[in-house]
Amino acid sequence: MTMACHCKGCQRMTASAFSLSALFPQESVEIEGLQPVIGGLHGELRHHFCPHCLSWIFTRADMLGPLINIRSTMLESTAELPPFIETCVSEKLPWVTVPARHSYAQFPPMDDFPKLMGEFAETCG
Repeated sequence: MTMACHCKGCQRMTASAFSLSALFPQESVEIEGLQPVIGGLHGELRHHFCPHCLSWIFTRADMLGPLINIRSTMLESTAELPPFIETCVSEKLPWVTVPARHSYAQFPPMDDFPKLMGEFAETCG
């Protein structure tokens, strides 16, 4: 499922208006090569960066359970991955517009994720 996050943390870590990401089951992702380092904002979310160029690659968090949140811009087909949901719109810059189907003032409740991911799979998969 693809997302745009408008939180102040993502704005600062990307030096942009929002971050783009896509959720994947952790078991479907293999990290090869250089071992990512933890960086960015420290807290419940663990942001992993390339140790060579320091680009933000992915995020893991206990709240995501078995999912990993990969920066969409790290994937080959970024243009084909518009955000399906947008999060933290309460912190969104007023001039930003994204084509997300669902908007959340903060993060979606974890109970919403199965329904959202099912809908994403039906419409975008």
